[in-house]
Amino acid sequence: MQQTTSISSSGAALHEQGVAALAAQLRARQVSAEELARHFLARAQARQDLAAFLAIDADATLAQARVQDQAIAAGSAGPLAGVPIGHKDVFVTRDFPTTAASRMLAGYRSPFDATIVANLADAGCVTLGKLSCDEFAMGGSNENAAVPAVGLDAAQPVRNPWDTARIPGGSSGGSAAAVAASLVPGATASDTGGSIRQPAALCGITGIKPTYGRASRHGMIAYASSLDQAGVMARTAADCALLLSHLCGPDVERDSTSLDRPAEDFTRQLTGRIDGLRIGVPREFFAEGLQDDVRAAVQAALKEYEKLGATLVDISLPRTDLAVPVYYILSPAEASSNLSRFDGVRYGHRAKDYSDLLDMYKKSRSEAFGEEVKRRIMIGAYVLSEGYYDAYYLQAQRLRRMIADDLQSAFTQCDVIAGPVSPSVAWEIGAKTDPLATYLADIYTLPASLAGLPAMSTPAGFGAHGLPVGLQLIGNHFEEAQLLNVAHALQQATDFHQRRPAGA
Repeated sequence: MQQTTSISSSGAALHEQGVAALAAQLRARQVSAEELARHFLARAQARQDLAAFLAIDADATLAQARVQDQAIAAGSAGPLAGVPIGHKDVFVTRDFPTTAASRMLAGYRSPFDATIVANLADAGCVTLGKLSCDEFAMGGSNENAAVPAVGLDAAQPVRNPWDTARIPGGSSGGSAAAVAASLVPGATASDTGGSIRQPAALCGITGIKPTYGRASRHGMIAYASSLDQAGVMARTAADCALLLSHLCGPDVERDSTSLDRPAEDFTRQLTGRIDGLRIGVPREFFAEGLQDDVRAAVQAALKEYEKLGATLVDISLPRTDLAVPVYYILSPAEASSNLSRFDGVRYGHRAKDYSDLLDMYKKSRSEAFGEEVKRRIMIGAYVLSEGYYDAYYLQAQRLRRMIADDLQSAFTQCDVIAGPVSPSVAWEIGAKTDPLATYLADIYTLPASLAGLPAMSTPAGFGAHGLPVGLQLIGNHFEEAQLLNVAHALQQATDFHQRRPAGA
């Protein structure tokens, strides 16, 4: 498929348009869903060097697009009819294989769509393909994908469009890279400990995870069930608000963690006005370990908020340094349980040669799981074992509650919490060989995940080597609309979210 550059009625290339702009053009029949799908498919094929897509099926995508064109013509189309979107490969899909970037699930086809995939399809979105991630969403750099991306013969890390020698962040690195490179206008992603916010920050786009339970986990391949939450990425806060409005909603019959809370229009507060807003700035987020270039960009963004009428409030989250050990006890414990289902019996990889059932289990799992997945399963089994459960797992649960209490205490002093997303800009692929070094990069994102709070990243400038820096915004439960407006206000006052890497 040859790459083309289609021009919209506004004079801009189609891939330069956001979700809302494309939806409007589709409704006005200025462009067809099929034309739009072909345009983005060509871009995805042309940028196979990024290793962002794990599966593309042009026939399936174009079939979906034609259905949306018919709905538009009949006047029965949904609000996002014909808008192309990519799905992180931890959300099961009927029309595309789902692998969670693991050899364990190579070639797997789900008989149903994940709820969030179905919700967006109901709104009219057209699936372009499945996006790469760290294997089973375990990683913070997207160097752990274990299956080849489209057009490649072997598994490779996803590459950051701003510098292809660098990581895009993880685990939703494929989603972030695809949006940053304008291969899709928006994408789904998942966040367990920062896997939406960190890659969004390192790739210079916007990403949000809602309150835990807002988005259904039905059809989401589980890593850590009490932490995993679906969310979205796009270039702007306004586009994220539009996508999130159609992604979230109750699903209590199929997901026991789903909240019985009606869907909301998260665009309703996008005024850009933040007069009187109290923004809490945790002093622990600016301590040793934060790189100077990131500090400068974040502080400049906070000063911009002051110009817009907000008040900065000094706050403390005293147990911030405990978030990393707490998370890396609890999440592997849940992973060891969740991944026990991948045993070579009902589906997934099965070893060819084995002597008995136990030998089949061992060989199938040893052959199909990658090193990081094995590492986390072993840690999880250890902390749940007799003699260590009380000392590690229960203690981590107590500290998790204390971290959540610290955040609730902070919200008595402020409306929103702001700070860095990552201690540094994107690092070079292969630069962090010690897993602990990658784990420590999650220190600012973990508290919100442990507390189940909504949180997002918005572009806040550029640091070393001209690489993007993200500003993290954390809200109290169910305050997604407010968070999105706070990000929207900064995006109206700056142009960081509009800047694109070469070729995008």
